[in-house]
Amino acid sequence: MDHERKIPTLADDRTTLDEWGARLFLAAGILGVLGLASAAALGWAEGDGLKRFGYAYLVSYAFYLSLSLGALFFVPLQYVTRASWSVVIRRLAEIIGANLPLMAILSLPILFLLPKIYPWAATSSDLPTELMAHKASYLNVSFFVIRWVAYFVIWSGLALLFWRRSLKQDETGEVEITISQERWSAAGLVIYALTVTAASYDLLMTLDPTWFSTMFGPYFFTGGVLGFFAALTLITYWLQGRGRLTKVIHVEHLHDYGKLLFAFVFFWAYLAFSQYMLIWYANIPEETAWLLRRQQHGWEVLGLILLFGHFLVPFAALMSRFMKRSRPWLLFWATWIFIMHWFDLYWLVMPEAATGGPAPHLMDLACFVGVGGLFVAGLARLAGRRSLVPTRDPRLNESLAFENA
Repeated sequence: MDHERKIPTLADDRTTLDEWGARLFLAAGILGVLGLASAAALGWAEGDGLKRFGYAYLVSYAFYLSLSLGALFFVPLQYVTRASWSVVIRRLAEIIGANLPLMAILSLPILFLLPKIYPWAATSSDLPTELMAHKASYLNVSFFVIRWVAYFVIWSGLALLFWRRSLKQDETGEVEITISQERWSAAGLVIYALTVTAASYDLLMTLDPTWFSTMFGPYFFTGGVLGFFAALTLITYWLQGRGRLTKVIHVEHLHDYGKLLFAFVFFWAYLAFSQYMLIWYANIPEETAWLLRRQQHGWEVLGLILLFGHFLVPFAALMSRFMKRSRPWLLFWATWIFIMHWFDLYWLVMPEAATGGPAPHLMDLACFVGVGGLFVAGLARLAGRRSLVPTRDPRLNESLAFENA
């Protein structure tokens, strides 16, 4: 470790998007609109009342929603733990979290296509009548919409609170703001855990309303946080490639990016195995049917891709200190994990769309590009010409001088 390295200052770096903000907003926005328009046209051409489009849209929507929810976890966690290393990257996470109001708007197609996607919302289905009668008080369209609105009111309120108060501290330099954020964060994390768990049930688990798993909420949460860390790495590299944050976010911070990716790769695998093992061991028909559907007709191949691609390969690679501190390799593994996170959500959703095996469609890519384009445009709008670093956080100097042990 080089103890003689020069500690950077904000004056040494460019910490705003400036002209890149408007360019990115326009380009990503156009790409997003074209992508979704193409996906909708392809869905209409299927002649199934946009059912296949609904499932494709759900995969991409859940993917980008999970990134913002991962950011919403990261920000209060830094305040609760009073972390100093992460101060220079926290603003990026605040912006990703503050994109949740946009994600609320982007959920409208799912609400519109509710009867097409969720069998419990359809006027007629093959679901067991007696079982659904017991769940009708919870699984009905009106209560689903009420819950979904409540989730986004809570998430957006928390995300905007952290982001706006952080921006206010840039102006005033009040240390009391940091103390207040720490107080809010403890309660915020509890509320976050409850709402994200319930939302994962509503959004994904009820695609098969006869199936249930108490591990599903933590499984979705962990995948989202892992996807967020991968996205944060990619965003940091994109910014540094354009001359932003090249000094204030240095190799010591990137090393911790690698540590977090490594940790959550393992945590995701632990929860995935725990869920599988408990269902396999109990061997209850109501539970095993969901897994059985994903172990036949070609879905087992995707399951193996997740086993190796989402866990074993990145776990073995990121165990190395060299991989965490090598810029090209860290970029490669962040991209790899980003893609694997999408495959994970595809594996969760698409077996419910049809009884056959995987049937990739151009619509899936169009939805990914469409929702992603609007998501990035939202980030560019929020970033604007504001500082991408909390300029007057009381722990900023500690973060700039951070070194790994």
